Amino acid sequence: MTNRKDDHIHYALKYESPYNSFDDMELIHKSLPTYDLDQIDLSTHFAGRDWKFPFYINAMTGGSAKGGAVNRKLAEVASRTGILMVTGSYSAALKGEAPESFDYRQEFPDLDLATNIGVDKSVDLGLKTVEAMDPVFLQLHVNLMQELLMPEGERIFHTWKENVVAYAQKIEVPLVLKEVGFGMDEKTIRYAMSQGIKTVDISGRGGTSFAYIENQRGGNRDYLNDWGQSTLQSLLALQPLRDEVELLASGGVRHPLDIIKALVLGAKAVGLSRTMLDLVENHSVEEVIAIVEGWKSDLRLIMCALSCRNLQELKSVPYLLYGRLKEAQEQIK
Repeated sequence: MTNRKDDHIHYALKYESPYNSFDDMELIHKSLPTYDLDQIDLSTHFAGRDWKFPFYINAMTGGSAKGGAVNRKLAEVASRTGILMVTGSYSAALKGEAPESFDYRQEFPDLDLATNIGVDKSVDLGLKTVEAMDPVFLQLHVNLMQELLMPEGERIFHTWKENVVAYAQKIEVPLVLKEVGFGMDEKTIRYAMSQGIKTVDISGRGGTSFAYIENQRGGNRDYLNDWGQSTLQSLLALQPLRDEVELLASGGVRHPLDIIKALVLGAKAVGLSRTMLDLVENHSVEEVIAIVEGWKSDLRLIMCALSCRNLQELKSVPYLLYGRLKEAQEQIK
């Protein structure tokens, strides 16, 4: 019997999304820029602290030897490039499944590390996670469709909202409510805000599909592989909230242009999962570091072409929408 976490890695690398909403958004070029390239500021702020760069390695794996090998590479990349890394769900470690596969700060002491746990887990387990990992923040992930399709998935859901309340009240590190690739709706975010949660990762459709992954593992409901709202569709629907809550975006982010598009729509930062997993699976750590450093330069390049000095100015960039994204935007109430 294979390890579930290893299954997730295998099928995440195998899956290719049939649609990515980032391709349906176009930014308006400025021919006469205002700023020099070295004036461009990439810094941002979310989850209680300042960050030098508006992108990070999002939650993926841990809890197995293979997951540990992936995390070790990701940790080195994050540490040496100065970007944040978030581990996969720590619940596996709480059950004794390769706890050493999550934290590589002894080897990389400069690593900014956050971690993750499911909303189905009691706040006591969340407190144990924070005690064990001492993360810069804790992601509390909501993965309803994944659980419904997972053969061994959760079947009791009425406690989830109660758990959100308990986490918000008892977890002392900053808390981020995170989707896992199905998009997050306004009502969910307003509920989180009402409990004092200040940061959400809307994690839309377009990248890793946990519906596909669980169907490959035995869910047998392939017609749900494309369930949920796309990343940019979710961000567009949440424009009224972008100054009230810290929006993080993930799901289908492939390169710096995608990152900039999400920032234009109000994201404070952008998380990359599948893209980073693919990089460390197919390139050496040194090559991945060079790619990530190149992304920093490319973000400044694109911002210069948009005549934006910082992320705040990006929010005013005009854009065009096409295809499915435009059709969805026209229906948003």
